[in-house]
Amino acid sequence: MSGNPRRRHGQRLHREAALTNAEKQSDRRDSKPRPVICDPQEPWALTTITAFKLLTSARLCAALWNIITDCDEVFNYWEPAHYLLYGYGFQTWEYSPVYAIRSYAYILLHALPLKVFQTVITDNKILVFYLLRCVLGVVCAGCEVYLYRAVKLYVGSNIARLTLWFLLLSTGLFISSTAFLPSSFSMLLTMVATAAWLSCRQQGIAILAVAASAIIGWPFAAALGLPIAADILFRQKRVMEFTLWCVIALLVFLVPVVLIDSHYFGKFVIAPLNIMMYNVFSDHGPDLYGVEPLSYYLMNGFLNFNIVFFLALLSLPMALLVSLLVQLPADSRFPAWLLLTPMYIWIVIFFTQPHKEERFLFPIYPFFAIGGSVFLDSVQRAWSYILPDKSRSRYTDGSSMVSVFTAILFSLLCLSRSVALYQGYHASMDVYVELQRVANDPRIHTLPQDKNVNVCVGKEWYRFPSNFFLPSDRWHLQFIKSEFRGLLPKPYEPGEDGTRVIPSHMNDLNKEEPTRYIDISRCHYLIDLDLPTESEVELRYSESDDWTVVANATFVDASRSHRLMRAFYVPFVSWKYCTYVNYNVLKTTRTKKSTKPKKS
Repeated sequence: MSGNPRRRHGQRLHREAALTNAEKQSDRRDSKPRPVICDPQEPWALTTITAFKLLTSARLCAALWNIITDCDEVFNYWEPAHYLLYGYGFQTWEYSPVYAIRSYAYILLHALPLKVFQTVITDNKILVFYLLRCVLGVVCAGCEVYLYRAVKLYVGSNIARLTLWFLLLSTGLFISSTAFLPSSFSMLLTMVATAAWLSCRQQGIAILAVAASAIIGWPFAAALGLPIAADILFRQKRVMEFTLWCVIALLVFLVPVVLIDSHYFGKFVIAPLNIMMYNVFSDHGPDLYGVEPLSYYLMNGFLNFNIVFFLALLSLPMALLVSLLVQLPADSRFPAWLLLTPMYIWIVIFFTQPHKEERFLFPIYPFFAIGGSVFLDSVQRAWSYILPDKSRSRYTDGSSMVSVFTAILFSLLCLSRSVALYQGYHASMDVYVELQRVANDPRIHTLPQDKNVNVCVGKEWYRFPSNFFLPSDRWHLQFIKSEFRGLLPKPYEPGEDGTRVIPSHMNDLNKEEPTRYIDISRCHYLIDLDLPTESEVELRYSESDDWTVVANATFVDASRSHRLMRAFYVPFVSWKYCTYVNYNVLKTTRTKKSTKPKKS
């Protein structure tokens, strides 16, 4: 070694000082929020790995116990995936090459793991169905923990641990986390985009996530990226970086989507553009069905997030009010008002539309959890301002009790709601599982193995859980006449190019097509909910001499059950106020074509 030690020491100090100044200038230029995990006033929060374990456990439970809440999930996603795997399945008008408003790229994203499960693990289609659900649940847990970690680092441990708790136990995530729906896909990527946005160092990931959500999943989810785009362009002033990542996103996502869809439809197709044109610029748009008042979303928000939903709606004004009273150190947190803007933009857009469906709320479910947490955190900070203690801490024992009480009430209501969904409505999936036992029991199923079997549905057509639940390719779902007067799906044309064939008797006006129905005399089995009421086309088949019950499960009769007790399960109480009926698998005993019920 050579040289003057004092000179070397001075040079090192000079380099460190220069580096520190450069970092400070970079931080100011990037508007990067500082992590707050070292703030002595921040409370304890779970580690990332522990949070992931808890979330994974909850999502796997959802994969096994959750029902399919929307027939759109079955006929627009599970059925095309089944067709790509097994060569048959139902097709809706959205997949007709005439309209082409759905993307096969999104289906392929799920069909690939399904193919792996089918090839490597099992040929049991029900097991393949649930394995994909488990994968969706684990992926959702990963996105949630990524969001949780970002909130903990850049917003605060108190908000992060409340957000984690609300995500973990909410009925909304129980329903949406394992759903095969573009709105669920957009929900996952919105969590990724928000987490990357919070750090201000991963804006490329945020832009890519928003682009994938909109292009592969649901085009309208791009609205959730507007605050991210505005923040990058105007607050962070990264115009060139934003432009570059947008170009990359178009090349990485839009080009493959167009190529895939053009291949399957047999013509040049931009499916995200088609669905926007149909919903925004067509004469009738999406308002042919599903038109609901504003109370529909308010009710769904309450059922799936109960009190936290209403706290989230009030979170922004509450946060702004408290910020006027309690000043935080400069740049210590990501601005709460900015973090909440995607939720409010979504609410303004979708709450004012006539067409309302529960799945339209899925993309902002994480923001309900964050918003409720911001509201409670604001209450705690206001409490410490109004009733300060000697430690001058923002989170006193008294203020924490507000959050604890809210979390307990939220948890009880969510668990009650989730159990009510399973107990009251899971029979519609259970009876299709029972078809496997029926098909393998020679005492019940007496038809030759090579004979086609017609499983018929009438009023219960929309609860069919997909062809994954039918015993084999010899078993076919058929529709019989019911009170429903809309357009039912029809099977894809057989063959590898079935997606390119323009199906007959299709329309985009939801007009009934009588060609969908078969005569009930051709049905070997019938799936029916045995309600005490009947009409000319919806008979009580369970009371008919032509049918016998071979399997059943109990299902809540909503019309004869207490509205609150059927929505929330209360042990030892709900059964007194709810009426249950049988969800039946019926086998024909027909010796003649009569379908008249027994005379009492």
